[in-house]
Amino acid sequence: QVQLVESGGGLVQAGGSLRLSCAASGIQFRLYVMGWHRQAPGKQRELVATITSSGVTNYADSVKGRFTISNDNAKNTVYLQMNSLKAEDTAVYYCAAHHVRRSVTYWGQGTQVTVSS
Repeated sequence: QVQLVESGGGLVQAGGSLRLSCAASGIQFRLYVMGWHRQAPGKQRELVATITSSGVTNYADSVKGRFTISNDNAKNTVYLQMNSLKAEDTAVYYCAAHHVRRSVTYWGQGTQVTVSS
């Protein structure tokens, strides 16, 4: 059974920082690109950042220079360090595991991030 369990969301003031964690079980980490996505009220879910098991990263333009995605392959865990948070970063953040060869994606339950201005 595949499980992606996010943690670390919360309420923070603009300019502050949060660190999200996603612990994955039931998958072979090396076969997946791990990603963070977010969905704000009334908006479509959007990609925030991805990382391969070898550490290759990709970021949305809106978070470049402020967010850092990283992984710990030994713990099957992926992190999202969010700095210089803005009100527009407010959203539910979802962890996702995208299979590298098959059209299979697993999602976590989401964690709320609220940035007050």
